[in-house]
Amino acid sequence: MAPRLCQPLPMHDRRHFLSGAAGGFAACMLAGGGHAWAESLAPDPATPLAPKAPHFPPRAKRLLFLFMLGGPSQPDLFDYKPKLQELDGQPVPESVLAGMQFAQIQEKRPNLLGTRYRFARHGQSGTELSELLPHLAGVVDDLTILKAVKATEIPHHPAEVFMHTGTRVFGRPSLGAWLTYGLGSESDVLPGFVVLQSGMRPRTKGSIYASGFLSSTYQGVPLREAGEPILNLRSPRGVTDEQQARLVGAVTHLNDLRAPHAGDAEIDARSAAYRLALRLQASAPEAVDLGRETAEALRLYGADGADSGFARNCLLARRLLERGVRCVQLTHGDWDHHGDLGVRLPALCRQTDRACAALLTDLKRRGLLEDTLVVYGGEFGRTAVGQVNPTGAVGRDHQIAAFTMWLSGGGMKAGITLGETDELGCYPVSGSISIHDLHATILSLLGLDHQRLTYRHQGRDVRLTDVEGRVVPEIIG
Repeated sequence: MAPRLCQPLPMHDRRHFLSGAAGGFAACMLAGGGHAWAESLAPDPATPLAPKAPHFPPRAKRLLFLFMLGGPSQPDLFDYKPKLQELDGQPVPESVLAGMQFAQIQEKRPNLLGTRYRFARHGQSGTELSELLPHLAGVVDDLTILKAVKATEIPHHPAEVFMHTGTRVFGRPSLGAWLTYGLGSESDVLPGFVVLQSGMRPRTKGSIYASGFLSSTYQGVPLREAGEPILNLRSPRGVTDEQQARLVGAVTHLNDLRAPHAGDAEIDARSAAYRLALRLQASAPEAVDLGRETAEALRLYGADGADSGFARNCLLARRLLERGVRCVQLTHGDWDHHGDLGVRLPALCRQTDRACAALLTDLKRRGLLEDTLVVYGGEFGRTAVGQVNPTGAVGRDHQIAAFTMWLSGGGMKAGITLGETDELGCYPVSGSISIHDLHATILSLLGLDHQRLTYRHQGRDVRLTDVEGRVVPEIIG
């Protein structure tokens, strides 16, 4: 189906162009000319990832989503409640318990659980943060903190999918796919949407970076955490670059001849993938080579020691963003601390706090933060109620009524906090933001109207925000 964002070329003109371009490309490859390999790296003007004009002037050009899989505990990190500390260990008041939803807690009257960590105010904004986040405290004035984000799904699987696709239904396009569909990519030689993963992998696997009913051109491209980031990047032994290019030229030429008769958009997507893969062979090794970074940069991120998968991915994310990748999704888990909260939460913070702060610092000093939107958060938060396990280890259950996320750069109003929860941190008092509101605001900052960015699917115009969502002006600078 034709996208609603822009008017495509008439089918016969576009096919004629593709067929002619591919035929010339294949002929060049088969001729074995001296410049064949270099010419094969030129971008295809008809690629669906070519840059597209936004609906209005954007505040940000690219998105980095730091997805904290499992849900970080906001009572221990961002949302300090003196009253909760006062009532620590006492049963949850009936008036509070009546509206609470739990994923695992079975007790009729569970006990409240205060934090075991000290909080202090930092920066000119006076933002209150936990002692578990000492590095983030140093860049707190670059943050916009949302303390009353509301989710809709209590189990992990639908909650993960909803956070990324705007619906609990599997098989829908992810946020990154919508962005590359709407805006294309600024890079001719790298994917428009790249996925980096460390720690526990998402329970929903590729559903959170899939393209759904959009062309597969727009799905996220996952890089590996260990070993070669991209498998099969090098040509097979004995196959030269020119031979590889000739093969790709011939295959895409055949695809383009077949496409007008098949009426299948995935044929175009497949050809675009072949061409991009060819260019990746030349560009990706340099882009993902952290050995090109200075020792100072590795130390800044904490990417020079053991257990540094997240830190290395943060550094790699910066390299990808500065090379024109439109959207980078960086997933790290597992924040699902139903038990052993006192051991597991500090460990996760040690893995992530320094790298998150370094990423913001590095983007800022390179002049990239002002037009890069950084989003941090999980699929939901954690309760102010203690969950006691058979082993006696205490943790926190899922909370969807109000949890904390933060954003930075890309047109945000820095150094502010929006939203407030009640005295126990259980329900929103003001500034409640839905996930659809969050998505609408992200799209708006990148120059896209969430009501106009649609795709015709199963008889109706579908959008990321479904039939809801509003841009949140209070957080836009």
